[in-house]
Amino acid sequence: MKQEILANCAPDETRVAVLEDGKLVEIGIERKETEKVVGNIYKGKVENVLPGISSAFVNIGLNKNAYLYISDVIDQQIEDGHHPHHHKSQQHIENLLKKGEVVMVQVAKEAIGTKGVKVTMDISLPGRFIVYLPFQSTIGISKNIEEESERRRLKDLLETHRPKKGGFIARTEAEGIEEKDLKREIRYLTRLWENIQRRYESGQVPCQVHKDLGLTFQTVRDVLSEDTVVFMIDSKHEQQEVHEFVQMLSPELSDRIKLFESKTPIYEAFNIEKELEKVLQSKISLPSGGTIVIQEAESLCAIDVNTGKFTGKESQEETVTQTNIEAANEVARQLRLRNIGGIIVIDFIDMRKARNRQKVVEALHRATSRDRAKIKILPITRLGLVEMTRERKRESLLSSLCRICSECSGVGMVLSDESLMIKIRKEIMSLTKGRSDGDMKIILNPETFPYFNERKSALEKLIHRTVQITPDQTLGQEDYKIILE
Repeated sequence: MKQEILANCAPDETRVAVLEDGKLVEIGIERKETEKVVGNIYKGKVENVLPGISSAFVNIGLNKNAYLYISDVIDQQIEDGHHPHHHKSQQHIENLLKKGEVVMVQVAKEAIGTKGVKVTMDISLPGRFIVYLPFQSTIGISKNIEEESERRRLKDLLETHRPKKGGFIARTEAEGIEEKDLKREIRYLTRLWENIQRRYESGQVPCQVHKDLGLTFQTVRDVLSEDTVVFMIDSKHEQQEVHEFVQMLSPELSDRIKLFESKTPIYEAFNIEKELEKVLQSKISLPSGGTIVIQEAESLCAIDVNTGKFTGKESQEETVTQTNIEAANEVARQLRLRNIGGIIVIDFIDMRKARNRQKVVEALHRATSRDRAKIKILPITRLGLVEMTRERKRESLLSSLCRICSECSGVGMVLSDESLMIKIRKEIMSLTKGRSDGDMKIILNPETFPYFNERKSALEKLIHRTVQITPDQTLGQEDYKIILE
């Protein structure tokens, strides 16, 4: 797989796109006015402890108090060789936290909708190859590193160079890492932790004691790999800083960091702007002619698969199976691209044969394997429904780029012309009480004007008045004015 990363840096916005084999699979957007806070660490104060929902609310200096669930409460004190008390489910939160208590917390999820940010007391500091866990003492290895000898080697290295306190998780990128590179990253992360502790001790309450890397540097840390053929940036200053950062983290990859110098904007040159326009559309075409329709709601996302005009050369069952497999691949890409999280229900086209249903589920598993978010896929039902969950750490791309339509209030629909005509007719009858004296003016949105104008004479006969119908561009599609003269 060939991976390309393209960063577009503007004064008010940074966008980083990830392409795999020439296809856009991820887009990250960071804006000055809506800065992300996931990964940031704060010194906060417990404002409320709510035993009924086993949670606490912590003031960390943001507009809304942060939400802390009981399973994310830890002692934050480890004696050498002892585990922190991690499993809190059998305890009561009021015995673990008190109102007014000062705590160190890290943002785990962005504020979504009306909810404030979700925080944890179990701090983690991710590097390129490892994640340092100051309040744990275990050592874990990414499940994506499958070779047992390599897993043992990494575990032995981490045990050997482990600081007095804390644990580690070796990330997938750690596979094959040299000891000197691992030691360098352990030193970097433990120094970072020492600085955080110093700022925590001296800081006011509430205050921020650590800010996570910006979008471009996060991409270096989490995405840049041997698969990356180029990481192209259209800002000379940002390119130089990223190059220096990569020299420190992974010098062998520093030659992949390039400056984009063309006069054509980088996202136009790579056709990404057009792709981003499609991200806001609910219907996506499949190569065979079928379609998928994505409907995001607050609590879940529903995805419908349709064959469209595709009939295929084989039997209907094989045609349907092929369309479903194409849809599984596209759904996986769209979930990652649109950053859709939470509960997702996919309505595949019905398949009679169990083996074909299994083929579709296997295709979905394969297609989601490169997604960095945690995903759980349940077995397909006889009706072709697949339920799955995808880790949600921040708002979806649609939620962050768009606002609810003032015309339809998020329904995605407005009254039909016929429904609006009936509504206005009822209102006129109520206003006039059946009297026929005087003329009347109806002012409408230009889109509904033709329908009403065609039915003007029928309306006049019904209300026994002369009616003047006028378009007005300032009115919404469901708005109107009735003027009695």
